Amino acid sequence: MSGAAPLRAAVLLSGTGRTFDHLLAESRARRLPITLAGVVSSRGGARGAERARAEGLECAVLRRRDFDSPAAYGDAIAARLRGWRVELVLMAGFLHLWTIPADFAGRVMNIHPALLPAFGGAGMHGAHVHEAVIASGVRWSGCTVHFADNEYDRGPIILQRTVPVAFEDTPETLAQRVFAEECAAYPEAIRLFAASRLEIVGRRVRVRP
Repeated sequence: MSGAAPLRAAVLLSGTGRTFDHLLAESRARRLPITLAGVVSSRGGARGAERARAEGLECAVLRRRDFDSPAAYGDAIAARLRGWRVELVLMAGFLHLWTIPADFAGRVMNIHPALLPAFGGAGMHGAHVHEAVIASGVRWSGCTVHFADNEYDRGPIILQRTVPVAFEDTPETLAQRVFAEECAAYPEAIRLFAASRLEIVGRRVRVRP
């Protein structure tokens, strides 16, 4: 990596934390220009939250049901991230819609296990996505890294990587191939962001040379 100071990043998750595991390993191996400042989990018993604590990272458990409104929940997330002085937020299987405040606009990324805008939206996560892809009969799937906004899976797309959908595929086998591409795509998007090469223009993202 370059000699520039790494960005302070935080991960938002709700489940096993497989994507978090990969980001943590890449950052500690200095293959990513980030330092993980903390993890926000929407579930106290999430394996990803337990892993974060075991690795000595700050971990805030913020459950949606503990707040009176989506706005109050979103404010609590933002307050924790500001307290950690976070420059980049990385969603990694975070299952709640976060209304992103103005000071975090263009600084929140998400990765989705399909080629958006297809197979996205509320309830479309994990195995549900791969089941829908196979049932649709499409020949290609993949992953999408995008800037998150205030709609599920609708923010400006940064990059996509594709995999073929085989006739024999199950949701599990397709998920394995898609996740391999996710492990390349998310770090690539983070590096582009850290190098100030991403510019949001309307609903699109321009990658500067």
